[in-house]
Amino acid sequence: MKFYIIAGERSGDLHGSNLVKSIVKRMTASFRGFGGEEMQKAGVDLVMHYNQLAFMGFEAVVNFFKIAKYMRDCKADILTYKPDAIILIDYGGFNRQMAAFGKANAIKVFYYIPPKVWAWRQARAWQLKKNVDHMFVILPFEKQFFKKYDFDVDYVGNPVLDAIKSFSPSASFLETNGLTSKRKIVALLPGSRKMELQQIVPLMAAVVKQNHSVDFVVAAVKNLPENLYQPLKEFSNVKFVYDSTYDLLTHSSAAVVTSGTATLETGLFKVPQVVVYKAGKIEYFIGSRVVKVAFISLVNLIAGKEVIKELIQDKATPQAISIELDLLLAEGDYRNRILEEYDQLYKMLDTGSASENTAGLILRYMDTPKVNNKFLGNF
Repeated sequence: MKFYIIAGERSGDLHGSNLVKSIVKRMTASFRGFGGEEMQKAGVDLVMHYNQLAFMGFEAVVNFFKIAKYMRDCKADILTYKPDAIILIDYGGFNRQMAAFGKANAIKVFYYIPPKVWAWRQARAWQLKKNVDHMFVILPFEKQFFKKYDFDVDYVGNPVLDAIKSFSPSASFLETNGLTSKRKIVALLPGSRKMELQQIVPLMAAVVKQNHSVDFVVAAVKNLPENLYQPLKEFSNVKFVYDSTYDLLTHSSAAVVTSGTATLETGLFKVPQVVVYKAGKIEYFIGSRVVKVAFISLVNLIAGKEVIKELIQDKATPQAISIELDLLLAEGDYRNRILEEYDQLYKMLDTGSASENTAGLILRYMDTPKVNNKFLGNF
């Protein structure tokens, strides 16, 4: 059986690789598509790296013709490869188009980790229903959301929790990075996109400037230009670790986190955090009028209430962040309440392996007679 799999971001590459591994446990299959090193290591014949696709906000507008060419190339490659099914992972703007293409060419379409249409442009749920044969959601409330559109989707658990469960901390992390267990560490997670760092790194640098007695460690990404981190490199109480976010969170007492998947990862590692977000004035003006949710962090969205403080745009000041950090670092009721809420979050998402559950469902929906049934479980 042949699958064409498309992931356009770093997290999608990781989750795609785990899904591929789960599928090949059950049957012989070949994979081709767009992704990254993790999917390639899992056995995907990589056509294009996600680094070439990682456009955000107005970057996507500026690079419209480049993205359009990538879409044409992808469609042509799919027709040449002739897959039995297309598997889409997140990356909504691109993958919604690929879903429509698959439908138009009578290729079965699966969507794992669909776009967050519940947050904005909710009418796109109708488009997903029209073009996607089966959709696998990773947030508990998404199943109910899509029911409003008469779209019966499968909740499969959360792949972030899968990744955390399978993570083995490095015993030498502190020593290797010149850190000590005698001082509290505050993790700085500025994001993994260029536009995020341009807004957030100067803000984090201003926070560091106000907190000389705290050790800050930045979760940096190797494939981004080093100069984006420059404002933080000027402080002696700031260190950098590259592609070691989970090790960093293992040893952190608190964190300042840019909104995104990292907020959920930080919560599942049970690190008290403050969530920050800043955008350009025009981008924020537009976004604030189309976003339909009460919170921006996944921790608060899943809990349905404010578990962690969100400081957005004008509220994201060095003073406000520093005040919140003091509360998070101090032993007491405030910190303990967050940790108790994190325990509930973990239990809510702990429904088995998302990649295993999704793989079992994909092969069941493919009507595959030779599937190893012991892997299907309740799915």
